[in-house]
Amino acid sequence: MRVGLHLGYQNLNGVPDVEKFMQETQLAVEAEAMGFDMVGPVEHHFTDYAACPDPFGMLSYVAAKTKTIKLITAAIILPWNNPLRVVEQALQLDILSEGRLILGMGRGAARREFRSFGVELKDSREMFDQAALIIMNGVETGILEADTPWYQIPRTEIRPRPFKSFKDRTVMVSMSPSSVEVAARYGLQTLRFSQGDWRNTIPEITGYRNTFQEIHGHKPPPFIISDFVLCFNEHQRVTEYCDRYFGKMFETVANHYEFMSDHFKALPSYSTYQFMGEAAAAAGGPDKAYRDYVRGNLIGTPEQLVEHHLERASMVGDYEILTNFSFGGLPYELVYEQMKLFADKVMPKLKG
Repeated sequence: MRVGLHLGYQNLNGVPDVEKFMQETQLAVEAEAMGFDMVGPVEHHFTDYAACPDPFGMLSYVAAKTKTIKLITAAIILPWNNPLRVVEQALQLDILSEGRLILGMGRGAARREFRSFGVELKDSREMFDQAALIIMNGVETGILEADTPWYQIPRTEIRPRPFKSFKDRTVMVSMSPSSVEVAARYGLQTLRFSQGDWRNTIPEITGYRNTFQEIHGHKPPPFIISDFVLCFNEHQRVTEYCDRYFGKMFETVANHYEFMSDHFKALPSYSTYQFMGEAAAAAGGPDKAYRDYVRGNLIGTPEQLVEHHLERASMVGDYEILTNFSFGGLPYELVYEQMKLFADKVMPKLKG
């Protein structure tokens, strides 16, 4: 299995932005020496929640300082970006990194970001579905042409031209039944974030695999799980840091996406988010949702994380993983400490 580093800049402890941002990029560079297989930032804007306005730019910096680690945009949010520019940036980074790019795409879910870009959250499903096909064709052929309800692009030849196929290295964030179905139809590897009990996702995962096999005639690639990680040798430290930093991170995530808001009820393609809010309200409120969130991610000693992985794999089958060690204002020295411990004691057993 491939094990990657998911970058998630969360400046919640007053560190100057320039210092915190450079710490995150340094982690990305260190990841190669520690044995991680891939590294990737998310695209987020305007708040301290995992802020990275330009994943291509950050990965270009990482590409210049590394040799072998794969570079994944995890993910570029298509409703906020012109497909033409996405193709240009992807091809340029792929050439500069000598073919190391994994193109990850998503549609976003936080209405505060959509509002600032002048895009409606309700339109994200159609915009993503149309843009993704345009981009997938563009990175393969070097030519873009589109006449869809959302995108009109005259025939345009891209420079630089593609030099290597993106088949088998294109990924889609899939956090809802509709996204899972699209990923299977388009033949894309799927990326899911840990947000609770993985048993609840088994019908979607099974549906993805069956639909992919039926349409494309071969088994799908293993899906990717993105986990927040707390990994220390001492149980006491795990408990202390979980309460202090993971709790703060959960509050930031819940506020950013407005999980407890009812606006998702009018958006069928975001039914997963509606379900999360309703389940939390029905089963004990935010405290219960927080406990489920902790259990869904990788929190514990190295031995406990290996056990957690084996239990999860027995439920969902083969998967790959992106690990996020930096969140909730956790100081950089602790981020680095746990990342190194995970690389030394957990990652070999995951790969084995």
